[in-house]
Amino acid sequence: MTDVTGSIESEPDETTSGSPEPTKRSRSKSAKLFARDVLFILIAAILISFLIKTFLIRSFYIPSDSMNDTLLKNDRIIVNQLEPDLMPIEHGDVIVFTDPGGWLDPQIDTDQNPFTQFIDTVLSVVGLTAPDSNDHLIKRVIGLPGDHITCCGNFGFISVNGVPLDEPYVKLPSSDSDAAPEEFDVTVPEDRLWVMGDNRYNSGDSLFHNNQGDPDGGFVPIENVVGRALLITWPIDRWTWLDNFPVVFDGVSKENN
Repeated sequence: MTDVTGSIESEPDETTSGSPEPTKRSRSKSAKLFARDVLFILIAAILISFLIKTFLIRSFYIPSDSMNDTLLKNDRIIVNQLEPDLMPIEHGDVIVFTDPGGWLDPQIDTDQNPFTQFIDTVLSVVGLTAPDSNDHLIKRVIGLPGDHITCCGNFGFISVNGVPLDEPYVKLPSSDSDAAPEEFDVTVPEDRLWVMGDNRYNSGDSLFHNNQGDPDGGFVPIENVVGRALLITWPIDRWTWLDNFPVVFDGVSKENN
């Protein structure tokens, strides 16, 4: 008679047989998927950063003292590159621009070790460093196209279209009260800007180059503008938004005169 209580032995299940091979394969597959995801995220982050740096914002550092005390030498700033192409330049904006011609001294290339140069290049691609900062200038916009600017009238103020500017951001020597080191009377040509450093008596700005007999009269072509400085990002204790002081320039627009 057949023993109905007997059981049929099954083949060993390789998933439960204690064999380490499936587990190793599973772990290897998971590691490859993880590495792929990390690489994808890294590439996407670099691409997004590159696009942001190219079209929206980028970082610069301040190479001089011409904007003291608003900006100090070696401050890091973020620049909005939508201005002037998509956003209009306004009075009081702190702008970064390329050399209009003869404003900067020739730069001497310094040797970097290959590793440092590589890191600097990678970070510059995503906008975290600005190795070309020495090829740019940063000043405050005082005059827009068509503006009539004079100095120094009552109380030593600069006037734009007849409106005197009480400029709280200007740094002056203790022995001087005029808002500029020289008297001047200019009208800004079309597609040009009149820019000045906040450290008025120590700035190679429009007034300085106008007095030097600059062929362009010290005016900056709007096409040379890289963008508007938005905020200081470094050092941490100087983190702040950069104001364009609309109250100072209230009423100076040509349309209001």
